[in-house]
Amino acid sequence: MDHNNTINLFNLCSGLRFLGYFMILIFIALVSLTYYALVFITWGPLFFHSPSFLSFFILLLFHILLILLIWCYFMVVINDPGSVPQNWTPLLQLEEVGASVNATTPITAAFSTTQVVEDEPNNISASSSNGLDLETRLGYCVKCQNGKPPRCHHCSLCNRCVLKMDHHCIWVVNCVGARNYKYFLLFLLYTFLETTLVCLAMVPSFIRFFDGGMNHSLSPGDFAVIFLASILNLAFALSLLCFVMMHISLLLSNTTSVEVYEKTKGVRWRYDIGRKKNFEQVFGSKKFLWLLPMFSKEDIDNIPALRGFEFPTHSDVDV
Repeated sequence: MDHNNTINLFNLCSGLRFLGYFMILIFIALVSLTYYALVFITWGPLFFHSPSFLSFFILLLFHILLILLIWCYFMVVINDPGSVPQNWTPLLQLEEVGASVNATTPITAAFSTTQVVEDEPNNISASSSNGLDLETRLGYCVKCQNGKPPRCHHCSLCNRCVLKMDHHCIWVVNCVGARNYKYFLLFLLYTFLETTLVCLAMVPSFIRFFDGGMNHSLSPGDFAVIFLASILNLAFALSLLCFVMMHISLLLSNTTSVEVYEKTKGVRWRYDIGRKKNFEQVFGSKKFLWLLPMFSKEDIDNIPALRGFEFPTHSDVDV
């Protein structure tokens, strides 16, 4: 088969990356529609004409959640999830696998080029006792031709290795990895809370419109805006509920979406070091910053997992 004529589906997907920027426009449009429906059509006029604690509370909570979700959203968009420096080498692993490499082949050859791996299989493709080939054990990415830290995976859309990669999110035109996973989780949480609040806040408007009376001031156009905003927010709230629950489970077990397929059933996941420590590896140890898209310098310095290169295992913790 002629490899030059083989279609690479990942390359086709890479050509669609521009759709991510379209998704940002959709996000802005949805936020604008929701804001207009809740603030300018329903609760805003109600608050100014007949102020009440309920209208004040809904408007205040809506704006707080909106600020937080937009803040978290753009933190996910603009922050690098974590990249591997050029010529990075996992020095600690070299000693562990040195015996697996033929004495006539330098250890550094395994990290030099793809050609070495392909042309000298007898020297550096030997399998280890646990079934992992040398390339995997050394942590080497053939596509990047560079060293590969633990829990790092290559993203075909970004065309690079991402530290503790969870997934590539088209909504944020970015990968979700070690250094922006917290921002992503907070964005999911605040968006779920915001969409749920909007759905509940729109219920009185529907009741007034369909009660058959004349005590509502909604025009057909305003009602259409409210109806569309409600349907869209309900759809997002329901889908995000499943997504939030899934990521909470992954967070507490210290697993990424990619690593779900690497875990062995019935065997404790090596990076699961307890729910509290698993949580701190993503959110940090400072409780006052848990709900904000930021980290303290102390956490960044003292929790290696936040930098994306080193991750303790449960065997390290149990010792």
